Amino acid sequence: MSLPFDLDTARKTLAEAVTGADDGEIYVEQTRSESFVFDDGRLKSAAFDTGQGMGLRVVAGEATGFSHGSELTDDAIRRAGETAAAAKRGYSGELAEGPRPVNRRLYAPIDPTESPDFSVKTSLLAEIDAYARAKDPRVVQVSASLAGSHKHVTIVRPDGAVFEDVRPLVRVNVSVTLEKDGRRESGSAGAGGRAAYEEWIEPGRWKGLVERAMKKAETNLESIPTPAGEMEVVLGPGWPAVLLHEAVGHGLEGDFNRKGASVYSGKIGEQVAAKGVTVVDDGTIENRRGSLSVDDEGTETQKTTLIEDGVLVGYMQDRQNARLMGMAPTGNGRRESYASLPMPRMTNTYMLGGEANPEDMIKSVKKGIWAVDFGGGQVDITSGNFVFQCTEAYMIEDGKVGAPVKNATLIGHGPTALNHVSMIGNDFAMDDGVGTCGKAGQSVPVGVGQPSLKIDAITVGGAG
Repeated sequence: MSLPFDLDTARKTLAEAVTGADDGEIYVEQTRSESFVFDDGRLKSAAFDTGQGMGLRVVAGEATGFSHGSELTDDAIRRAGETAAAAKRGYSGELAEGPRPVNRRLYAPIDPTESPDFSVKTSLLAEIDAYARAKDPRVVQVSASLAGSHKHVTIVRPDGAVFEDVRPLVRVNVSVTLEKDGRRESGSAGAGGRAAYEEWIEPGRWKGLVERAMKKAETNLESIPTPAGEMEVVLGPGWPAVLLHEAVGHGLEGDFNRKGASVYSGKIGEQVAAKGVTVVDDGTIENRRGSLSVDDEGTETQKTTLIEDGVLVGYMQDRQNARLMGMAPTGNGRRESYASLPMPRMTNTYMLGGEANPEDMIKSVKKGIWAVDFGGGQVDITSGNFVFQCTEAYMIEDGKVGAPVKNATLIGHGPTALNHVSMIGNDFAMDDGVGTCGKAGQSVPVGVGQPSLKIDAITVGGAG
């Protein structure tokens, strides 16, 4: 997409605004997005939206001046520069060296909203609905959705450099409700990433999602109340790493650690997890939901090791927090939109695999829980305490998988849980591309991954 303002004029405006400051940029965003929801046998909603806007930021020490708007004109950028420059207030800094230009592209510059046609997308949702209902007479409700977006980002740096990135994003979701003897239970499944719709809407992929959603619903129909107490827990591979993301990942973001608000503050070089535990944030995996060719400040994303063999070795950094902490940016400066300030955020966060056989983990448990899938959760960054709800879990008794349990909740402390990891599986997997992370009111797409893990002690709570 071409810029509707004069680039040279914008460069001059930014240069004047950041004179005497430490950093800054103009972030321009032009977007197209669509969504379709098929529910109760009919197309419930279809939406298409376009948007544009820019945000101009001036960073002076810990202070930030920021002005944003949806008008992309020379005059609007000039006004934004004057407003943001007020953050300097006599501050005299030295402009930080900018990120180096990169040619790497981790995903194709496609627009999912252009292809396939509207009729193909809506017909697919109807086909998903019909397929699920034909599979099992117990199906009483089916909900299927498609969402796609195309985001064109332009970042103008104070040194005159310009970074561009075209970011596609697609997601498909299926939810199925089954009824048996008056009891209703639901299951859901989804997939997505930075590629065209065709990657996920071919029959083999969407039928697999329907069958997984139905299996979860069927499992929940047979579930029993969850026993409470401290017990051993085996986490499944892939999406259960959302617990790692929330309970550990947020605590390793630079802003929390600079402010001393994280349980991991000041602990670089210390043992914070069991031996064998290595945690990485990697924004460079092709086509993954959390990947970016460059972050929202123009910094090249990278593979950043955070915990290595149990030892804390690094944090995720944007430019401002990295500078204030005397560290290097890691390509984790992210923002929800042009109207948001960048901050340290995760991309694809995962724990590396080990050598244990997952079956041996199950066999080693006297009484515990096998947590296969997760819903939402909460974490307190300062204390590290977390609460997570399982959407698919089973009892383990005497080394054998038993009945499914309903509403199992895992309650614990992030660093303590990591120190109680006693077995790390050889079945590493990433999630299916459905993660969205919230922080300070901003949401961004992310990925998670892990192998199966055995944690020797977590408090389990829940009711039937």
